[in-house]
Amino acid sequence: MPMNASEIEKRIKAALPDAKIELDDLAGDDNHWRAKITSEAFRGKSRVQQHQLVNAAFGADMGTTLHSLAIQTALPE
Repeated sequence: MPMNASEIEKRIKAALPDAKIELDDLAGDDNHWRAKITSEAFRGKSRVQQHQLVNAAFGADMGTTLHSLAIQTALPE
């Protein structure tokens, strides 16, 4: 069963409470998502570390229930 936008947002917000999230369903199937996430939690972290923070929000569901998530991270202005 795919993961819908509200569940993706909920999990990211649980891990990064200040996150601003923009989601795009790339294929219209709830299986292929692009997320732009802006959070102060990314400050001082490498791009890999930033993506690890996001991926950790999904645990074992990453790559299974959440088939594909393209991540773009940013710091607040």
